[in-house]
Amino acid sequence: MIKRKLSKELHVLLQEYPIVTVLGPRQAGKTTLVQQELPDYAYVSLEDPDERMLATEDPRAFLRRYPGNTIFDEVQRVPMLLSYLQGIVDNEQKNGRFVLTGSHQLELRAAVAQSLAGRTGLLHLLPLSIDELTQAGKAFGGFEDYVIHGFLPRVHSQNQRPFRAYANYYQTYIERDVRQLIELKDVSLFEKFIKLLAGRVGQLMDYQALSNAVGVTTKTIKQWLSVLEASYVVVKLPPYFENFGKRVVKSPKYFFADVGLLAYLLGIETPNQVLRDPLLGSIFENLVVIDVLKQRYNSGYDANLYFFRDSNGNEIDLLCKTSSGLVGIEIKAAATWHGKFAKQLVRFATNNHPLYKSLVVYNGIELQLSNGVEAISYDNIVPALQT
Repeated sequence: MIKRKLSKELHVLLQEYPIVTVLGPRQAGKTTLVQQELPDYAYVSLEDPDERMLATEDPRAFLRRYPGNTIFDEVQRVPMLLSYLQGIVDNEQKNGRFVLTGSHQLELRAAVAQSLAGRTGLLHLLPLSIDELTQAGKAFGGFEDYVIHGFLPRVHSQNQRPFRAYANYYQTYIERDVRQLIELKDVSLFEKFIKLLAGRVGQLMDYQALSNAVGVTTKTIKQWLSVLEASYVVVKLPPYFENFGKRVVKSPKYFFADVGLLAYLLGIETPNQVLRDPLLGSIFENLVVIDVLKQRYNSGYDANLYFFRDSNGNEIDLLCKTSSGLVGIEIKAAATWHGKFAKQLVRFATNNHPLYKSLVVYNGIELQLSNGVEAISYDNIVPALQT
């Protein structure tokens, strides 16, 4: 069993809040994490039709069955339950009483804001990180192998064939969840949309161009993107434009929460295909951006991740607000160092905002430059970001 970095923060929050809520995409390992770390807790899956029916029709009777510490899995299936949990924890005044997991941010966040404000600690669990795989002795030799295998725990623990696993993941979870959330009538249109989105990964989002390509309205495109984001299928990276005026672009970028799903949607089946793909740079950027996000979440922090681009084409791939200051990160798929990689970091720190750290993440050896820029390998992000 691969040890998850989030487990430490889970135990900390159990000492501080009566309820801890773990959010994340389907099959990211939420259930395994909470059951493995909390073997003495009763476990209830609200995906079970019988449990869900009783919880919906008679929540008080349902909750009386669980007088001790309890895990409620996929609680977004019965969001009304949270109002009753509020009454229990207010009456008992006991931390660590309930652990909730969920796969849809919008439903749960609305219910939490209404019923559990101040009563729950929120955690985000994404699929495995490079660091977690390395610690488990399952590291790969090249980034292209990480892209192909992706990071779903089951792919690694059960040695599943990645392309087939992600095909099943897409058909079983993503299509099903999307149908439920947006009442999808034409599945082929959505499939066209998500594959076109994969082809635009890491680019400035042009809603109009995407709507024209798919054949639906921009309103529909934005709705579908919000559903994918709420379901942790994609991650929106907003632009950083603090006090920089109108010269800075306002459009976001989108990345896939699991690069293995991105590879599947792009029809990439082998490591060599990754290296030959015209989107190689964007695929590598997706891998790095999400691994940085995992490092933030696994440490219990909010994302606080952005990119920067102005109207003159000056750009920083990733900016991270930390307690120590702003960290700038340039991402390059190259294996050979070139001095131009650090150019935008130096320009940004000089003209826009001081940087606490300036990092170039690439596919080569580690370097410490005289201008303060550090060049690090993509598989060594965690120690570089620790502040």
